[in-house]
Amino acid sequence: MNLLDHPLISERYFFPRADSLDEPFRVETNGIELLCHRTAGNPMLIHFHGNGEVVSDWAPVLSRSLSTHGIGSLFGEYRGYGGSGGSPALVSMLDDALAVVDAAGVPPSRIVLYGRSVGSIYALHAAAHRRVAGLIIESGIADVGEGLGVRPDEIGATRAELDVAVSTHFDHRSKLRAFGGPVLIFHTATDHLVSVWHAHQLAEWAGPLAALHVFEYGGHNTIFALHGPALVEGTIAFVRTCTGSG
Repeated sequence: MNLLDHPLISERYFFPRADSLDEPFRVETNGIELLCHRTAGNPMLIHFHGNGEVVSDWAPVLSRSLSTHGIGSLFGEYRGYGGSGGSPALVSMLDDALAVVDAAGVPPSRIVLYGRSVGSIYALHAAAHRRVAGLIIESGIADVGEGLGVRPDEIGATRAELDVAVSTHFDHRSKLRAFGGPVLIFHTATDHLVSVWHAHQLAEWAGPLAALHVFEYGGHNTIFALHGPALVEGTIAFVRTCTGSG
């Protein structure tokens, strides 16, 4: 077992819920079935939601808005969430993200990835390993090690071993450089769960093709409620620009 897949980390880091949509789009990964949601279309947005959320929180609203503009959507679910098999595991879910992208049925060059909060971890990883057209990060995480919620001794490791494990699997600076494409970053200045520092750091690492949009008010879990139209409009425009669809 990978050090960062330790059950104590999974227990403290993830907050799965069991809600799921009817007629899910099923994705197989390492013997586990993920219950996702897919709406046909090309280009396509692949969305990875935040912690404590499930696909059914986002698919009914966003898929309609995207479809109106001729954009397909795939909402990736995590193991242990929304009726999917298995249990959450920080590192193992990196491969799950690649499986979701590979199951989309659309060439990577016609795909834009969207990662919200913890979903930024998996969108970033997929962007680094698949030649997608663009990447959107909302309330994203630059330093995964900051929020693990465990002491090294609690999982039978030293501080050095834990730091090496984080840098090996979650070097977001290197992943953004490996991607090298356009990045759109949304955050709020008053996010008290994932500070706006993370957004500025991600934008710096992404380089000249990054666009950073910081809203003056709103929190980590209210950004969409307060700024939904701007997020949706910005996402649609970004997808169309990155894929040459508008």
